Amino acid sequence: MAASAPATGAADQRRARVEAGVGVVVGSSGLTAGDLAEIDALARGRGVGVVASGNFSVTAAMCQAAALLAARHLPQWEIVDYASAGKPDVPSGTARELAERLGEVRRPEPGHPIDELHGPQEARGATVAGAQVHSVRLPSFVVSTEVVFAAEDERLSIRHDAGGSPRPYVEGTLLAVRRVPELVGLVRGLDTLLLAAPG
Repeated sequence: MAASAPATGAADQRRARVEAGVGVVVGSSGLTAGDLAEIDALARGRGVGVVASGNFSVTAAMCQAAALLAARHLPQWEIVDYASAGKPDVPSGTARELAERLGEVRRPEPGHPIDELHGPQEARGATVAGAQVHSVRLPSFVVSTEVVFAAEDERLSIRHDAGGSPRPYVEGTLLAVRRVPELVGLVRGLDTLLLAAPG
């Protein structure tokens, strides 16, 4: 998994590699949907593949796949993004990707309008692709992402917790590296590759 970098620098590095005709696996936090759309257009123009994922853990990918299914049937959701106290980017790449991918399924139904709240509006988190995302930064967390879906009188929570070693990311990263030469354009989300992978 690529190290976190400022969004501008990471996006520029990826663009330079794609312009050189090199397939790229992107794991940097902080890249927005807009950054990835630009990289996708460039990759298609150069005829190379790009795999971008906020998290290369296979279990994180399964969490995202389950959330995408739930969003088709449940009307409201919010995301809680947990990471270490020193992580500078908010939300994490995992939480941002999840919010943006859920937004492609549909926008969650609004609760009380943010601009009509009493008290500090930032207490409701940031709006990313229509969803409220709450970033918690405390010691002992590595990266944990939880999406809470709600319908009348019931809730569904889907959560992924990462440990402190790089081991969970190896299998997904290798899958992406092996598949990127077969691709043209950008594939977003390790779950997309897993769902398309042969048995």
